[in-house]
Amino acid sequence: MKKLIVLLGPTGVGKTELSLRLAEYFSSPVLSADSRQIYKDMAIGTAAPTEEQLSRVKHYFVQLLDPDEYYNAAQFEKEVLDLLEKLHQQHPVVVLAGGSMMYIDAVCKGIDDLPNVDETLRRELKEKVQKEGLEPIRQQLRLLDPVFYNQVDLKNTQRLIHALEICLMTGVPYSTLRTNQSRQRPFQIVKIGLHRDREELYRRINLRVDEMIANGLEQECHNLSQYRGNNALNTVGYKEIYSYFDGECTRDFAIEKIKQNTRIYSRKQMTWFKRDKEICWINLSEKQQDEALKEIIAMVDAH
Repeated sequence: MKKLIVLLGPTGVGKTELSLRLAEYFSSPVLSADSRQIYKDMAIGTAAPTEEQLSRVKHYFVQLLDPDEYYNAAQFEKEVLDLLEKLHQQHPVVVLAGGSMMYIDAVCKGIDDLPNVDETLRRELKEKVQKEGLEPIRQQLRLLDPVFYNQVDLKNTQRLIHALEICLMTGVPYSTLRTNQSRQRPFQIVKIGLHRDREELYRRINLRVDEMIANGLEQECHNLSQYRGNNALNTVGYKEIYSYFDGECTRDFAIEKIKQNTRIYSRKQMTWFKRDKEICWINLSEKQQDEALKEIIAMVDAH
């Protein structure tokens, strides 16, 4: 039976190295489920796999798109399923690893079929945000779909624009088109969640941010300045550095905000993942990587 190992968990928990070792054991490529690592020239701020790691195992969905290209979970679902149909012919077990909640759910459960959005409408809404900010988009969505307005993260530009696009195109609330029904997949899914004790995870996150700064995150932000209005750069690490560039805060304050906002994001990830009762959890604060690897292999073999 064809299988998909889904290795998930909060940012900084240690998914990358364990995914590489799993892929090497099963002679599998790694499919990245990270909504930011898919963009080019953002390797430092997204903690993308290094050249050495990429040379160890074939990766997909890493540094493919320019930062101004539009991409969403529905596209990811389709492309992953198409790819898996080919990969499973040679690889009975394939590894998917990442922490982007919607991307993982799209592959495992499916995304509702929604109409393709007119590019002119999308461009108009993005220009509106650039000129007037996000508040007019929020208020228009609140009027057209109060149900989704009360559910969505009101700071998530891409999700707000997408919902409003669907409302304007179809003439009905976006929330009425979302069925959230899980779809059957032609392969078994083994979900493995990695976590650590909170204080240890926070130390790892703080250390990783320091390493990003040391490795040149500020220069990477300078190089990406032309894209800073795009959704790809509307994420932790980049937003704070651009605030520093704009003179809105000091450099030290920006770095501390990156650490704080990354910790907040890790909590959001865990809250989301803990709703899924199919996930088998492994605490990396209590188990060495070798032990965790053996446990995951046993779980996969038992399915």
